[in-house]
Amino acid sequence: MVHYRRNQLPGGTYFFTVTLADRRSHALTENIKHLHTSFRRVMIAQPFEIAAMVVLPEHLHTIWTLPPDDADYAGRWRAIKAGFTRDLIRAGVNLTRNAKGEYDLWQRRFWEHTIRDDNDLARHVDYIHFNPVKHGWVSRVAAWPHSSFHRYVRQGMLPEDWAGETSDAVIEKYGEPV
Repeated sequence: MVHYRRNQLPGGTYFFTVTLADRRSHALTENIKHLHTSFRRVMIAQPFEIAAMVVLPEHLHTIWTLPPDDADYAGRWRAIKAGFTRDLIRAGVNLTRNAKGEYDLWQRRFWEHTIRDDNDLARHVDYIHFNPVKHGWVSRVAAWPHSSFHRYVRQGMLPEDWAGETSDAVIEKYGEPV
């Protein structure tokens, strides 16, 4: 079994990409209330702060800051994925099982990057907010409903027309392997 080396920095700030097994699925946005519920449950049991987040149909990106004495983001992801899966089953969503009998909703792993400084944080927040445009879901950032971008606008941190209208954007690659 391969053991992945992950940076475990108590109180660290991390960028994550988490993906469904079926990249054609729309399960995340079609069941956004269940995803919110799963996040809320885990945030109560194992607190963390969300600096930015976007949920697309089959993957999500988020930036978390953990408490000063805590580096267990993997446990939080395990609980969020399991809770979301259980909620979908309870709601009657038909989920397939793999050869081991496990539900085959999520990719097994997730991608993580430790945020190094304020500039790194700003670049990843921008990447998160622009991601729906990058993937062609909308032509302007403000049109995507499942994004912390709207919180940034309400708090006066970004203008509503941030990044403008885009048709053929040239995007810098941060965080998401192609």
